[in-house]
Amino acid sequence: MMFSWVLFTLMAAFTQAWRNAFQKQLSSTVDSFGVTLSRFIFAFPLALIYLWWLYTAKPISEIVFFTSTYWIYIVLAACAQIFATMLMIRLFHQKNYAIGVGLAKSEAILAAILGVTFFGEYLSPIAWCGVMLGAFAIYLLSKGGIQNSKFSWNTFIIGILSGLFFAITLLFVREATLQLDNLPTIYRAAWVLVCVIGLQSILLLLYLMSFKRNTIVKMCERKGLVLAISFTSCLASLGWFTAMSMQTAAIVTTLGQIEMIFSLFISAFFFKEKLVRTDHWGLFWIVIAAIIVIWA
Repeated sequence: MMFSWVLFTLMAAFTQAWRNAFQKQLSSTVDSFGVTLSRFIFAFPLALIYLWWLYTAKPISEIVFFTSTYWIYIVLAACAQIFATMLMIRLFHQKNYAIGVGLAKSEAILAAILGVTFFGEYLSPIAWCGVMLGAFAIYLLSKGGIQNSKFSWNTFIIGILSGLFFAITLLFVREATLQLDNLPTIYRAAWVLVCVIGLQSILLLLYLMSFKRNTIVKMCERKGLVLAISFTSCLASLGWFTAMSMQTAAIVTTLGQIEMIFSLFISAFFFKEKLVRTDHWGLFWIVIAAIIVIWA
């Protein structure tokens, strides 16, 4: 379907909003390495089950073939997402929930710039308007949750770096899916999902078992929350990766800023946090930007 990428993006945005909320809860007792691992530890077997279900429900004759270039993209995407997540967790401790997520959504403008510059992607003038409007919304959100507060360079820099690594992740994910051009789109995304999450789980588990075993103990004490994070993370990644195999990263991430609407409700009703006028305007312009890129 022509707008399948829209549905997958909306699914990703909704589940990611909840995943981030659960991560914020876990970060009160578990360090950033443990919170990051919680995204992948149970998501990996779930991704394997999803891949098995795809081939069982609708078998295909095409054989998957992984090139060395494919694995380079997988490794770069996996590492970039780990760094992005750890930076976002730091951001949660500096601003309230919705603002932290908002700053990390700078990935849209960064994905547009990097995609056009280094990956040969094309954006129409209308699409650029949507992306730039989204960037303006991010600026409003970066002003913080206190009336008349000064511009926070520390928060802004961490948010931009988190968004940069998220943008790099999605660009490499898209390039990895394009390497599997003999497979149907949804199968490409499923293989990339399994490979990226699997590698991330191995890397973080090895690190924590070697240097931070106490973190694993703390994760076990809150295994219900860890499972919730992994489940929502798997669904979110499935949505992002599939949408990314159908549409350019900049367009998908700009529409994905609709996540801020879900985050706003979670922030207000789940964490009992308040937003000021600039935050409301930022969220409003994010919605307008998302509408623009859908019709670009």
